[in-house]
Amino acid sequence: MFTAIFTPLARFFGSHPDIGQWYTTIFRWVFPLLALALLLKVIRSLLQAENPAEKWATLRLPNGSELPLTHWENVLGRAKSCDLIVPLASVSRNHGTLVRDEEGVWYYNDLGSKSGSFINGKPVTEKTPISFVDTLTVGGADLKLMPVPAAERRQNIRRRLFFSRPESPWSSLLLLTFFQFFAALQFIVAYGEDCPAGAPLSLLCLAALMWVYYFAMRGLKRVAFEMETIAFFLTTLGFCVCATAARDHLLTEFAALVLGLALFVTLSWFLRDLDRCKKARLPLIALGVAALALNLVLGQVTYGARNWISFGGFSVQPSELVKLVFVFAGAATLDELFQKGNLTVYVIFSAVCFGALGIMGDFGTALIFFTTFVVISFLRSGDFSKLILILGVAAAAGFMILRFRPVVAGRFAAWGHVWEYASTAGYQQTRTMSAAASGGLVGVGGGNGWLHNVAASETDLVFGVLAEEWGLLIAVLAVVCIVTLGVFAVKSISSGRSAFYTIAACAGTTFFVMQTILNVMGSVDLLPLTGVTFPFVSVGGTSMVVSWGILAFLKAADTRQNASLAVSVKQRKEKGGADYEEA
Repeated sequence: MFTAIFTPLARFFGSHPDIGQWYTTIFRWVFPLLALALLLKVIRSLLQAENPAEKWATLRLPNGSELPLTHWENVLGRAKSCDLIVPLASVSRNHGTLVRDEEGVWYYNDLGSKSGSFINGKPVTEKTPISFVDTLTVGGADLKLMPVPAAERRQNIRRRLFFSRPESPWSSLLLLTFFQFFAALQFIVAYGEDCPAGAPLSLLCLAALMWVYYFAMRGLKRVAFEMETIAFFLTTLGFCVCATAARDHLLTEFAALVLGLALFVTLSWFLRDLDRCKKARLPLIALGVAALALNLVLGQVTYGARNWISFGGFSVQPSELVKLVFVFAGAATLDELFQKGNLTVYVIFSAVCFGALGIMGDFGTALIFFTTFVVISFLRSGDFSKLILILGVAAAAGFMILRFRPVVAGRFAAWGHVWEYASTAGYQQTRTMSAAASGGLVGVGGGNGWLHNVAASETDLVFGVLAEEWGLLIAVLAVVCIVTLGVFAVKSISSGRSAFYTIAACAGTTFFVMQTILNVMGSVDLLPLTGVTFPFVSVGGTSMVVSWGILAFLKAADTRQNASLAVSVKQRKEKGGADYEEA
């Protein structure tokens, strides 16, 4: 089939080189325009859509005033950091938590307050359901949980539907499909009759898979596709890099994309049930420890790090897979944030990860894990846990410095002046910068570059390959995509249904952002070259699968109407009543 369709095109461009040159000359400018147009639409839709604060219930104080409950998880106390501030000296700083589950049932839990808590006169010693108009007594003050009036609830629903409605994805998906089609044609132009079948075919199959996913999600009444469109755009660039620098891996890369997309859908569905997620945490941590142990025993040393396991012609990087477990281990609901046992498990698992990465000598991945640990620790911190978190961070940092000091010294030797070591330690960075400079704003055209001849061009130096062949504009847009996902994760904190989802989203985006920073800045000598991948873009099956898996945590934090599989359409209709229809 490929021969029947593409070989005549390859022969035509081979016999008419002038037409091929004109095609490349014109479409060098078309590609960045297509990328800019589709990303402007997608990014605007993702960042402009708002989830306005909704009132789920109110807490009536003794003086008759009411505190609105605008989150599903609330801390009650006299501290200014509390969601529900009760300004009484008899109330502890963090007195208790008031949490709503997915079925609309509220629960109260005392946080070891000095004066205790009571529901209808009965002491609260564990997580206890509380009904509307029940009396909650804290610090001697009687509070009442009150429902939101039906008229106000309907108004909340109308505001949500109006402000959170995403833009139609049709035009952005069409623009991306044009990009993929013209990119496939570009490789036929560049390689002529020597064009490998996988180069154009993988891009067209990617386009087909993208549309299958879109129609499948529309069939499930989902309406928001901005994050997936960003991921498909980055994956398209990754396939372009693969077609240039690792043609033999195109089939493997497409198989990894299919697995990654399946993992994304499965995780999005799995994250729908918080209780299920909490039960899976310990088994996943055990699997993560086992994966790291297996890596230590069977791992092969590549570029100074023992981070790959090969079997049956395939290679797997367990430390990449452990990123998913690390997010699960760090994420927690509001009640769990105040449980010392939950925090201890997370700190111990983090220490195991740092130790294993230290023994493997994988400095780049260790630095990414450490940064994510700091971010999760910041988001998890409560009054009783600050000390242990600070000690954990300090101990991990001290261990990393001691373990990696010889390696770091070698990596830092050429940092900042690689041109002085252009034939040795600075070989890769100097070639990357030269290639990027030769590409200019719009590049030399896919398949026409030379940086792919340098080792690790398809992984550590992908920013240089993008800048050389597709132009600095597209390379920068790839970075903007990752930044956009990070901004969305930060915005999700204010509207998240649970601390679990917001912490997981921020942890996932920390992996993305740190990988991008180290990959891009390392390749152009702004930071030492650490050998980490660019999410979705760097060639590598494990990296592709894990990138899509991490995206599921960001998608689960999207609380817009019918945006994510993490929120059941049926459940939302039941809770909102007849007015709560699909957007």
